[in-house]
Amino acid sequence: MVVRMRTTKSKTGMRRSHHALEKPATTVDTDGVMHYKHRATAETGKYRGRQVVDVEKKLEKKRVKQQKKLEEADSASE
Repeated sequence: MVVRMRTTKSKTGMRRSHHALEKPATTVDTDGVMHYKHRATAETGKYRGRQVVDVEKKLEKKRVKQQKKLEEADSASE
């Protein structure tokens, strides 16, 4: 049978000392937009001065998808 050891307040506190939250690592792009480090900016789609994500195309695709979903819901309700 296993002998259970008591956990003191001190031990509990020492374990929990590593659970503290840290601020997210952010940086300012050349355009003056803040973003997470090593990630492309959500607003402009740039990373390290290069355009890596076409944000306008992504938004248009999302808008078309929502429009299609609304049309399907309207046709189903009739």
